[in-house]
Amino acid sequence: MLKIRLARVGKKKRPAYRFIVSEAAKDPYGKALEILGHYNPFSKVCEINKERSLYWISKGAQLSPTVHNMFVDQNVIQADKIRASKSKKKNKGEEKPAAPAAEKSVEAPVATEAPAPVEEKKETEVKEEKSEKYKNKIKARSGK
Repeated sequence: MLKIRLARVGKKKRPAYRFIVSEAAKDPYGKALEILGHYNPFSKVCEINKERSLYWISKGAQLSPTVHNMFVDQNVIQADKIRASKSKKKNKGEEKPAAPAAEKSVEAPVATEAPAPVEEKKETEVKEEKSEKYKNKIKARSGK
């Protein structure tokens, strides 16, 4: 399957990209069937050979999501943009919606007992326990 995608070129920390046509399984940095244009993210210069791009699309070449969005921006194709990145960042302010509650049977109500109260330890007791554990670990390591 043919794919139109970006291949990185340029110096270290100064990337530039080429729009290339190549086999999907092939390395994008190897030999390409054709170079369709280039994109410089620093100067935002994007040049695409529209005729050749439409030719390869008509032959069945698939677009990568990023290339698809750039072709839409440059009016090479008429379509909606698609989601290119798949990051799963969670916003701290948003809460997950509650899961739907399971339906309860009306016929047999289930009696539940209240859980036993848990004794809370004071901060000083917790600190003493931790210090004792730490001392025991040191003794075990030193062999005394």
